[in-house]
Amino acid sequence: MTIAPSVKNYLGEQEIDYQVVTHSHTVASMESAEAAHVSGEGLAKAVVLKDDEGYLLAVMPATYKLTLGELHDVLGRRFKMASEEELGGLFGDCEVGAVPPLGKAYGIEAVWDDSLTQMKEVYFEGGDHSSLVRVSGEGFRKLMAGAEHGAFSHHV
Repeated sequence: MTIAPSVKNYLGEQEIDYQVVTHSHTVASMESAEAAHVSGEGLAKAVVLKDDEGYLLAVMPATYKLTLGELHDVLGRRFKMASEEELGGLFGDCEVGAVPPLGKAYGIEAVWDDSLTQMKEVYFEGGDHSSLVRVSGEGFRKLMAGAEHGAFSHHV
């Protein structure tokens, strides 16, 4: 598998230049960064959350940990983690756990951490556990346009 069709279509619709970086099969975002020889700071990971209003992608660097209390402060909502079964339904064209941070590509609300606003280039899961998508920082910000952002995670 390469990048998911939903990701590829969304990148095309937004006219974003991108490269696919392949690596050995991994199961965690930091493993993907290491396998692809990229910084975990520049790898945007997505955590899927839910509340009574629906699902949310919380996007932050792979080296960061989500703080639900701070996310509540940013959005005024209380979230819990979505289950692995729910992920399969939300991201049907992706391998389970390889969640792209592009909420609009999947009709899901997204919020992104302020720590990503100044990146010169950003990598992210493209839908499988063997490749990453690389876009310019400007391209990433265009992909996240319309999504709220704030400080809701911290470096670990």
